[in-house]
Amino acid sequence: MAYKKTAKKYSGKISQVTVGTGEKAITLGGKNVLPFYKFDGEAGNKPKVGIEIMDESPSEWSGEFAELYSEAGNDTAAWAKLVEEKYAPDFICLRFEGADPNGKNKSVEECVEVAKKVADSITVPLVVAGSKNNDKDAELFKNVAEALQGKNILLLAAKEENYKTVGAAGALAYGQKVAAESSVDINLAKQLNILMSQLGVKKEDIVMNVGCAAVGYGYEYVSSTMDRILLAALGQNDESLQMPIITAVSFDSWSVKESLATEADEPQWGNQMERGIHMEVSTAAACLVSGSDAVVVRHPKSLETMKKFVNSMM
Repeated sequence: MAYKKTAKKYSGKISQVTVGTGEKAITLGGKNVLPFYKFDGEAGNKPKVGIEIMDESPSEWSGEFAELYSEAGNDTAAWAKLVEEKYAPDFICLRFEGADPNGKNKSVEECVEVAKKVADSITVPLVVAGSKNNDKDAELFKNVAEALQGKNILLLAAKEENYKTVGAAGALAYGQKVAAESSVDINLAKQLNILMSQLGVKKEDIVMNVGCAAVGYGYEYVSSTMDRILLAALGQNDESLQMPIITAVSFDSWSVKESLATEADEPQWGNQMERGIHMEVSTAAACLVSGSDAVVVRHPKSLETMKKFVNSMM
């Protein structure tokens, strides 16, 4: 009996969200099939891969990162420009690690100045991530959104604890895009999307950050959550879950033992930087095939590998 191909058709579709301005603006989402299932229908926009920088020196990560970006010194704007010109990411994610009140506790004003300099030094879209302190981030995102009005940046991210401030300032007052961040739970993701919508934030201004974990560290919960979100969004036409997904892979993959342990501590594991890249690439690839429309990585080799992966699949 001859094989007959049957395409799986869905009634729902992931909305499209545009970040950035000009020729290098990126659009996320748009698919009405499972990730990379272009043979079944409209695969949407090609997933995007961005690279992470931060307001601290690269040496805060490791000496090898400092050496990699030595040309930029301790200038975050120069770092951003170097990354764009040398490695061509789809976007740059600026993470304000130094704003953490439990760390260096940099002032909001200082962070805003850094964000303005970075935004002026690059042409690719900018994603701004906070310090993981909800109160500080609410104030930080509000002021960055105002200072960069017209740049169409993405604020990563609004949580249940601060979504009113971040959503109202970021999207409603200053026309930026906002990521709704939940903790690997479809119900929490849906609830936050509904709350953002009730606040008045338009669907085309919201992306989801549903959480992440490095492979081998509970990633199966991330994958199953994304599966459930996509199947509800596409198969059940659930509009409250039809926002594209961005995943900050680097935040998790470089914080596990396989990436942090030195060669002196674990000589049998081999080169520390290579291990970190392997963890990052494995996690990023898993996220993309699970449903992420954009991922953030830290190492240029990870960026190169994931862009090749996406191009080969699309």
